[in-house]
Amino acid sequence: MSDPWTFSGKVAGLGQGGGAVTLVDESTFTISGREGDVVTPSAEGLFVRDTRILSRFELRVNESKPESLAVVSDDPFSAIFVSRCPPRPGLADSTLMVFRRRYVGQGMREDLVIRNFGDEPTFCSVELFIDSDFADLFAVKEGRFGNSDGEITRDHRDAQLEFSYRRGTVSRGLVIHLFPTPALVSDDLVSFEAIVPAHGEWTGCLEFHPVIEGKAVDPRYRCGQPVDRAAPAERLAKWRRQVPQIETDHDGLRTVIASSAEDLGALRIFDPDYPERVVLAAGAPWFMTVFGRDSLITSWMALLVDPDLALGVLQTLARFQGKNIDPRSEEQPGRILHEMRFGDAPSLSLGGGSIYYGTADATPLFVMLLGELRRWGLAREVVDELLPNAERALEWIENHGDLDGDGYVEYQRMTDRGLANQGWKDSADGIRYRDGTVAHAPIALCEVQAYVYSAYLARAHFAREAGDETTFEHYRSKATRLKTEFNRDFWLEDRGWFAVGLDADKRPIDSLTSNIGHCLWTGIVDQDKARVVADQLMSPELNSGWGIRTLASSMGGYNPMSYHCGSVWPHDTAIVAAGLARYGFMDDSLRLIRSLLDAALSLGGRLPELYCGLDRTEFSSPVAYPTSCSPQAWAAASPLLCLRTMLRLDPWVPYGKTWLSPMLPEGMKHLKVAGIPLAGSRVTVEVDGDDVEVTGLPPEVALITEPRHPATSV
Repeated sequence: MSDPWTFSGKVAGLGQGGGAVTLVDESTFTISGREGDVVTPSAEGLFVRDTRILSRFELRVNESKPESLAVVSDDPFSAIFVSRCPPRPGLADSTLMVFRRRYVGQGMREDLVIRNFGDEPTFCSVELFIDSDFADLFAVKEGRFGNSDGEITRDHRDAQLEFSYRRGTVSRGLVIHLFPTPALVSDDLVSFEAIVPAHGEWTGCLEFHPVIEGKAVDPRYRCGQPVDRAAPAERLAKWRRQVPQIETDHDGLRTVIASSAEDLGALRIFDPDYPERVVLAAGAPWFMTVFGRDSLITSWMALLVDPDLALGVLQTLARFQGKNIDPRSEEQPGRILHEMRFGDAPSLSLGGGSIYYGTADATPLFVMLLGELRRWGLAREVVDELLPNAERALEWIENHGDLDGDGYVEYQRMTDRGLANQGWKDSADGIRYRDGTVAHAPIALCEVQAYVYSAYLARAHFAREAGDETTFEHYRSKATRLKTEFNRDFWLEDRGWFAVGLDADKRPIDSLTSNIGHCLWTGIVDQDKARVVADQLMSPELNSGWGIRTLASSMGGYNPMSYHCGSVWPHDTAIVAAGLARYGFMDDSLRLIRSLLDAALSLGGRLPELYCGLDRTEFSSPVAYPTSCSPQAWAAASPLLCLRTMLRLDPWVPYGKTWLSPMLPEGMKHLKVAGIPLAGSRVTVEVDGDDVEVTGLPPEVALITEPRHPATSV
């Protein structure tokens, strides 16, 4: 078996013909068919902390499978599955409807309701087939169903069904409480016999309690207790209240922003050890855990909505910042983690997880985000507390990150068990030369150098605030030198674009990729090259009409159905749009923003993790990538970054300035964003045609109604 972070094969399919239904609460989630059943063998189930504790859950009424009618869901963690029973012999229509109300959180609760719309009482046999394989999440993802690594035992009594699993010192279990007391319980079957009154109903309830290291965990939702008083419902309601309100004459933008806010609310994780810290999972269903890069970029994009996300992410990543050198996990002093997993975790806290550090970009992104939080004038005391972590991150950049001392951060895995590619395009074939040849580490990626450049500038301005001109000049000069050398060594004059990376021989990896848009985003690109880079990004080879392809269609190895070599990732396109806006190419930026909004609307209002890179001239909607996560954190936050880009909002509160110069896409005349968190206040921006009104900005912050020049940070 490969390590979790190295799997790059085919992902198991989801759903039972009509598509999968995923419900999420922190690191607990279910995947089922549209009738609510979990069938075996499949990738469906109830998962808690990266372990599938329920692998089969099938309902039969009168020995027949109910027919699915609808799935109703008003929040991320619950749904009502509505079905009807097949009509009885001699009747044209069924008189029995089945409602399965499911609530997910630290386990699961399921309410069963059978309603009889007939004129006489009806006998029903209700059978539930239940099993658990305690399979590791990644075994399920890879399609290796069942668990042969440990011993599973089953036990039952009148109102309870138990499953236990042991592998070495690791033990897991599932206890199911049954209401009312059933007529029959066996190792894998629960049966009720019910008389459903005419125009009445029968109800039952099941509670699913995970067992971790011998201790049963109570699910958040208990049978017989009101759901609306449960903690997740209260947290979600609070989240909805504090999300900035959008008013616009563009229905698509309003729909997409609302969907983004809901998805981000669903992907939040609350650590029992630090419940006040909110962190973000990368995406459902396979990545309901903390990822360094994903969490940092997502919370950056979401500053417009909730800076607490950025605070919680930074505090959590600082808590687990590398201290030692460990080739197995690729931990190094100062390094920010790539991924956290919980398969053998002894508790529900983040501290029980296992950590892998193999990423080149999370560490500079950590410093970037800390600097951006300061620029927004938020949580000064907490930011100050994290400055030592930023120092350790910079030490990693300059020592362990720079493998050969040339001033660039390279990556090369420490053992054959780690990720071969350690940028955001981390699939094994994600980095290629122009002819399609796959590049091999050590590799210095262009966007990683761009993030390092921004991290140096962030540290320089922290020093200036503290009156430390020596440190300010030190890091400003490092940033200036890196920018000069980057524009010399990565620029391909004969091609008109930046190399995606430098290989071990410092030879440019010369393919045309979306990565160069990240370089615009940070401002590392020289002004005289920016227009040429923008033209490449907007060329038909990169711009699909639905967003920017990860690899240009003219490159060797291009495949619009690949994960990183021709697909479109919304977060990537949103960053490119922000980069274009930074250099003043607003028409191009707004074209990309419109393409993302159009894509989201054609996909039901929600942007998935990625979709195929096929051209818009050929297809009237984006073609889905089959195993794309949805909801997914980057994708959910992308419209928020687009919204900030349209506002051209760039705070620099410590220097008493905020740039704001809105420019709306064609067809949008009115936009009001109320409740933007800035400098401890809630700011409202309203745009009506050429008129812009800003209220709530603190008096000590001057409003500059023009775009910020890309060199301002230097």
